[in-house]
Amino acid sequence: MDHQARPAAERLLPVALLTLSGGLQDTYTYLRRGKVFANAQTGNIVLLGQSLFNGDWARAARYLLPVLAFALGVAAAEWLRVRLPHWQRRVLLCEIFLLFLVGFIPHSLDQLANALVSFSCAMQVQAFRMMEGFPFASTMCIGNLRSGMESLCTFLRTGNRQERRKARLYFLVILLFALGAELGSLAVELLDLPAIWLSCVLLALGFGLLLSETPSPTPDNSPPGG
Repeated sequence: MDHQARPAAERLLPVALLTLSGGLQDTYTYLRRGKVFANAQTGNIVLLGQSLFNGDWARAARYLLPVLAFALGVAAAEWLRVRLPHWQRRVLLCEIFLLFLVGFIPHSLDQLANALVSFSCAMQVQAFRMMEGFPFASTMCIGNLRSGMESLCTFLRTGNRQERRKARLYFLVILLFALGAELGSLAVELLDLPAIWLSCVLLALGFGLLLSETPSPTPDNSPPGG
């Protein structure tokens, strides 16, 4: 498919903004909300299992809530996809609203803040699953890293330029995620809890890009996991 024919949600610039936001969200919850991962639920599940094994029920609840919120966020995004037009835009509006609220939530309610960020992240990863025609994830890296290395190995073995392009795109989004994480680290030092509003700005810019067209239905491709 020609670049101009692709849905706006699959093009590199909106993808870049969402990926920067994804990295920022994970850093924010880890550094300022009790060392909980908003996006990569694998880490939360590992820590949840450890807490349950040790009988630390309060700590277990801290990691269980974002996992459940993530699952509910996927369900919410699917509800929007099935029932409403321009559903990806609506997902971004919901994210912006929820993350804006998070900036006002005090440390005494960190568990609520983490749950809202995880819910928001899940909606994003469910709604935006393609980048320039390739499956990807904007809020985690493990699947992108696997896909990028697979494409790189295929290119080195066959010389296929399409595989080289795929590898470059995957490594680019990994770099963007890392940059978003660094931006989040700097932001929380300067702004503390309202630092999450920078994620709202990035998502708002992405929303503006999506307004440039009527989106096509998103293919049912599952993102790389994390």
